[in-house]
Amino acid sequence: MKILVLFDMHRPIGPDETFSLRSLRTEEGKPMEADVLACLRKLGHDVEALAVFDDVKAVFDKIELFKPDLVFNLCETFFSDRAHEPNVPALLELMRVPYTGAGPDALMLCKDKALAKKLLAFHRIRVARFVVSSRERPLRRLGRFSYPAFVKPISEEASDGIALASLAKNEQEAIERARFVHDRFESDALVEEYIDGRELYIGVLGNKRLTVFPPREIFFGEPPDDDAPRFATAKAKWNDAYRKKWKIRNGPAGPLAPAVERKLAELARRVYRILHIRGVGRIDVRLTPLGEVVVMEANPNPALAKEDDFAQAAAQVGIGYEVLIRKMLENAIRWKSEPQA
Repeated sequence: MKILVLFDMHRPIGPDETFSLRSLRTEEGKPMEADVLACLRKLGHDVEALAVFDDVKAVFDKIELFKPDLVFNLCETFFSDRAHEPNVPALLELMRVPYTGAGPDALMLCKDKALAKKLLAFHRIRVARFVVSSRERPLRRLGRFSYPAFVKPISEEASDGIALASLAKNEQEAIERARFVHDRFESDALVEEYIDGRELYIGVLGNKRLTVFPPREIFFGEPPDDDAPRFATAKAKWNDAYRKKWKIRNGPAGPLAPAVERKLAELARRVYRILHIRGVGRIDVRLTPLGEVVVMEANPNPALAKEDDFAQAAAQVGIGYEVLIRKMLENAIRWKSEPQA
C-alpha cells in the first residue's frame, strides 16, 4: 500500500529538506514519527513522508504527485498553532483520501475542553465542575467555588500550561493564574475543581467495534512535600531529569477491583463514542480514594511512539507495535467503506 506520513514541524522547511529516522529522533525530537515511519517500512509498504509547517499547497501537491492509498496523519499543528489541528483531516476529507486517526469533528470537540465537559455532563458522565475565564472578559470573582482549584488553558495539550502554580488554594490565586493563562497562551482559561486521586490513562482502539486497553497510571514517587497534591505537570510528563528526581514513572495501573476495571472500560467506550472519536484515543480519568471515577479529558490521536502509554498498553494485551500500526491502517480503510450514522 502507498502511504503518506504527514507530520508537523515548528519551523519553515527547506524545499529540498529531508529527514532520516535518526535526525527525527535526535535532532528534531520526534521519536513517534520515526517509530511510525520505521514500522510502516518494515511492514513492506511504499512509504513517503511530508513535513508540514505553513504550506497547504505542499500537501495538495504531494498527494497529487504520490497518490497515496492512505495518509498516516501525525499532524498536531499548522503554523505552530494547535487550533488548526482539525483542519488537516478536514482537508483530507475534501480530497477524499483515507487517513488514520480522528476526524475534524472529534478534534474540534476535544480541543475545547469546556465544550467536551458540557457534552459529557449532559450524558451524565462525572466531570470536574468548572467555570471558564475568557480572554475578552476575564473573571474577577469565582463566587461559590471549591478550593483548591485547578487552572489550565482551555485548548492546550500534552500538559502545556500546567505547572505547580496551576493549583490555586483560593480565589485570588485562581484569578491570577487565569490571567497568566490569558497572557502567556493567548487562551481562555478553564478553572475546575481539583480532583484528588490516582491518575489513569485508558487507551481505546477502533471505529465502531472498540478494543479498550488496560489502564496505565502515572506514579508520583517523591513529591516535594508528603501532603502536596500530585498531578501531571508538563515537567512531570516530559522532563526526564525532573521525573528521575521525584521518581515519577508511567506503567501498568496498580491494583484495581474487578468492578472498577469494568467501569473504566465501559466509561472509556462511552466517552469515545459521545465525542465522536475514531481510530485511536485515550481517556484520562482520576480515581478518587472513595472509588469515584472522574473524567478529566479525552485525547484523540494520542502519542504513538513505541515507549508511549498507548503502545505500551496495547502490548500488555499482546498487541505488538507492528500489529497496532497495522490495525490502525485497517481501521482507516474500513472507515471509508462503513455506513455512517
